[in-house]
Amino acid sequence: MITEKKSFGSDNHAGVHPEVMAAIVAANVGDAVAYGADRWTREMEDAFREAFGEQATAYAMFNGSGANVVGLGLMLRAFDGVICAASAHINGHEAGAAERVLGTKLLTVETDDGKLRPEHVLGQLEALGNEHHSQPRVVSISQVTECGTLYTADEVAALGEVAHAHGLYLHMDGARLANAAAEAGSSLRALTTDAGVDVLSFGGTKNGALAAEALVILRPELDPAALFLRKQGMQLASKMRFVAAQLTALLQNDLWHRNAVHANAMAHRLADGIAGVWPLRYPVQSNAVFPILTEKALTELQTRQLFSIWHRPTSVIRLVTSFDTTPDDVDTLITDLLSLR
Repeated sequence: MITEKKSFGSDNHAGVHPEVMAAIVAANVGDAVAYGADRWTREMEDAFREAFGEQATAYAMFNGSGANVVGLGLMLRAFDGVICAASAHINGHEAGAAERVLGTKLLTVETDDGKLRPEHVLGQLEALGNEHHSQPRVVSISQVTECGTLYTADEVAALGEVAHAHGLYLHMDGARLANAAAEAGSSLRALTTDAGVDVLSFGGTKNGALAAEALVILRPELDPAALFLRKQGMQLASKMRFVAAQLTALLQNDLWHRNAVHANAMAHRLADGIAGVWPLRYPVQSNAVFPILTEKALTELQTRQLFSIWHRPTSVIRLVTSFDTTPDDVDTLITDLLSLR
């Protein structure tokens, strides 16, 4: 369905950034050896090393769920579990992919804002060494969280320290890592490599790509199995140059940053516009706003705008902005929301 008004349902609803589309078209010249043996993939790998550090290896993939499953698979043994927030995407929005494909157990923790903290991890470690329990092996965090909240570099580092001190790995679902870095005024590396992340998925599709995510490995000893797990995970693109070119376009010339800064700014514009009228369930720290409406207002807004319902019993909705959301789009939504008070 193509909507007349800008959709606030998800940044997945947005189109492709013109610079990314141009990169795809530029790659569509002549033949190239399949499965990544091409110059576009080499350029992508170089771009990720520049962004995340010389030890980083990057693998282009089709979607975030695949990147998460393959990345987690690098770190897990048959009897291991993954500590994550109950609201984490790997738990609630990937149709049980981790459990089904990897056979792992997700050790979930209820949090009010989607963020894990060191004490949450420590609370799961009593199972270590107990043969009757899945063994905690990976701590997985979402950046930003499903609640739109972000982890600072210090918060990521604190989780990394706890994980590593007990022989665990730290995984980051970075579907909106770009938004987190833009909001924090930080580099991608500062929130990942320098903070102790071992493996992450890097989101491109939500930030202007057509269909491109990446698995980024920051611990070289985990890298050798990645080629094989990516293939088993059905994430190996034959015509990889077209996926790789998208990721390079995002990383070069700071397009990832420009897109994320704009999306976040539109979310803050929206939140400021309804301040004092509709309260927010979570603070705005990325490109998502979570107003608490009345049931009547929610129902009426559904006739005017496209958005998602976050928690129906309390009439919390989720409004997501993207790289191509305009101030006029936001102002129209603000007008609609204010008229429903």
